[in-house]
Amino acid sequence: MIKKITLFSLAFLCLSQIYSQNITGKWYGYLDQFKLRIVFNISETKDGYKTSLDSPDQSSFGIPASKTIIKENKLEIEISVIGAQFKGQFEKDKITGTFSQVGTHIPLVLTRKEIKKQKSKRPQTPKKPYPYYEEEVVFLNKKANITLAGTLTLPKKEGKFPAVILISGSGPQNRNEEILDHKPFLILSDYLTKKGIAVLRYDDRGFGASTGNHSLANSADFASDAESAFTFLKTRKEIVPTKIGLIGHSEGGLIAPMVAAKSKELGFIVLLAGVGTKGDKLLLAQQELIARASGISEKDIENSKAINSSIFDLAQQFDNQDSLKINIRKQLEIAISDGKITPPDGNSEQFINRTTKQITSPWMLYFLKCNPKESLNKVSCPVLAVNGAKDLQVPPKENLNAIKQALNDGGNKNITTTEYPNLNHLFQECVTGLPSEYGLIEQTFSPKVMLDITEWILKETK
Repeated sequence: MIKKITLFSLAFLCLSQIYSQNITGKWYGYLDQFKLRIVFNISETKDGYKTSLDSPDQSSFGIPASKTIIKENKLEIEISVIGAQFKGQFEKDKITGTFSQVGTHIPLVLTRKEIKKQKSKRPQTPKKPYPYYEEEVVFLNKKANITLAGTLTLPKKEGKFPAVILISGSGPQNRNEEILDHKPFLILSDYLTKKGIAVLRYDDRGFGASTGNHSLANSADFASDAESAFTFLKTRKEIVPTKIGLIGHSEGGLIAPMVAAKSKELGFIVLLAGVGTKGDKLLLAQQELIARASGISEKDIENSKAINSSIFDLAQQFDNQDSLKINIRKQLEIAISDGKITPPDGNSEQFINRTTKQITSPWMLYFLKCNPKESLNKVSCPVLAVNGAKDLQVPPKENLNAIKQALNDGGNKNITTTEYPNLNHLFQECVTGLPSEYGLIEQTFSPKVMLDITEWILKETK
């Protein structure tokens, strides 16, 4: 009997060693319901197994798992930072199980075979040749001593046309405002140009073919880029100089009023999910809405909100960068010590350094203190402000109301605001409004919104 037990123990030990070697590495799966590839990266440490998640179709990599449990032939992975979980069972060279997130349960099979990217369906993206004139252009921002590269589209090569300048949202973006295979600015430009409106769209500074350093710039710097685009358009013989307007999306909707407040020559501005509330308040609301829609617990949401609020307050108090960094570090250390924050990768120092750097970046410090009301009060040209009812990044009611109130306070009476049902921050018809949904939706830009924008511009430039 003793010999039998010994032999069984040895056999089990050998199997465990083989099993440990086989489980580590990359496991590939495909969430068919969302048309998303995912990759689990499993490694073995002295404290057990460690996993990170990649979602290449969403350009998200290294999302840390909070728990990895391997017991007998079963695998359980929790990724609390995104409210997700995978439970599966080993079957020869695959793991069959279920991926769960925000109450949704999706069958998922993991294998060692890498899955090739599925070609995204983007039916609205226009194909060349276009039925209008297109020209690559370069113009100078003399104040910043940088050149900005873009594309000018004209309904015809010859003629005189009203025009718009497209201003992108936050983060470095190209002239098409490209995100997750969507090209909203290309589609909007194509639509407007076909309707008789010239369009200038350009790469953000330090991105694409434009020069400069994006990481050192803030919203005021980007406003000077938009001013340079306006100055350039006024030199073009094909453009009616009194009928030039700006269309700004998200942060671009903050920048457009900044330009309009300084120049009385602008014909109009259109704010797509434009910002009407102060920067720190907007970010707190954004974080809360996205967390709640992602299934994060109310306790964790309140903890996060309290900590972020205190850190944002520090940014208002300290002008000295060194003092600000020291105080942010103290706040984060206390929050981690009290258990109110769990660094997602388990590395407190790395988390504190990363967060401090993000908060003290030139863009963030400016944005946290920026109050759009100051510019909106001074805008005298016609304004169209639109938003999607399911926008979780720029809450529609609060921001549309704030924009309208600030314009009214400044004496502007030519204001149109519209909230569209079932549209997200990108003006896509959606289900949840979550950013994770953007790449899964085939539609890039609501045709209804594009039609309304076009008709409003043509009316204002008659």
